[in-house]
Amino acid sequence: MEELNTPQIITHIENNLNHSLFDCKWIPCSAKFIVLGSLPKGSGTIEIFEINAGEIKKIKEIERSNSFKCGTFGASSDIERRFATGDFRGTLEVWDLEKGSQVYITKEHSDIINSIDGMGGNTTNCGAPEIVTGSRDGTVKVWDPRQRGKPVANMQPMQGETRRDCWAVGFGNSFNDSERIVVAGYDNGDLKMFDLRTMSLRWECNLKNGVCSLEFDRKDIPMNKLVATTLEGKFHVFDVRTQNPTKGFAQVVDNSTKSGTIWIARHIPQNRDLFMTCAGNGQVTLWKYEYPVQRFRVDTEGVAIGVPGKLKRLQRMVVSSQPINALEWNKDHLGLAVATAYDQCIRVLITTKLNLQ
Repeated sequence: MEELNTPQIITHIENNLNHSLFDCKWIPCSAKFIVLGSLPKGSGTIEIFEINAGEIKKIKEIERSNSFKCGTFGASSDIERRFATGDFRGTLEVWDLEKGSQVYITKEHSDIINSIDGMGGNTTNCGAPEIVTGSRDGTVKVWDPRQRGKPVANMQPMQGETRRDCWAVGFGNSFNDSERIVVAGYDNGDLKMFDLRTMSLRWECNLKNGVCSLEFDRKDIPMNKLVATTLEGKFHVFDVRTQNPTKGFAQVVDNSTKSGTIWIARHIPQNRDLFMTCAGNGQVTLWKYEYPVQRFRVDTEGVAIGVPGKLKRLQRMVVSSQPINALEWNKDHLGLAVATAYDQCIRVLITTKLNLQ
């Protein structure tokens, strides 16, 4: 009976685009998705595709001089659906996709924006709409798209510190109008957690390998779990409900994937304890986080310390010949995902039996 309930990962649609692909996002409340990339001549493209009768059709393309690296709808409402992008020259832009034009543009980064995330656009009582960007220039900047010009927060190295390449950023802990956390991961394995309410560094550690992606299981609840993926085929799941003053957060580490890099991890919107990792060998793996009987214990000093859970691998499948560099689950349809890879293919994936987990 257990085998009958095992999820299956199916490549529903596969389409080659013959140029470099870097990110993909579902357009909220639609059967459309966006692919960000770079043409051979060096210009950037925003391509919009629609799924219809088991096929995808390109319905719009926006091209401009700089290559795009990353994008998010997180700071926009589902009605406006404004799309924020980061490019190879350090430019942040917010797009009106219907008109194909920019409604916001700023260039405060001096190098490529590697990662972007948004918050506050489509959830009530969770604070202002904001965008966070992480760049090769070593800085992490937070933007309010309602305000022009400078960022509302700028996390950068102290004077004399080495500027590390920031590879990943993400929002979390945004459960009311005042609380909000930004996490940032760097090429040397540094992982930093910034508290935007107090404008302070709340916690940091080093994962010993470059941090490729970061994601809280939910952004709009009190911090619960955080997944960090790295080079050398590893990823870490932190239980961030209990922070010990000296030991930090409890974590479980998986290094079973001998693929060189875990490029990305993405939680399923309908179940925060299920997530998928995407590896350098084109492999996708579905995981379930299993909580311990008690999530914390009290040490000899009477201070709470977190207890890590366990990881259960539900399914694994090779879907690409090259690394999968982006994946996003559809919020409206359980098990539907879109992914891009360095083999220049976009794939629509379907994962079955998730409601049985």
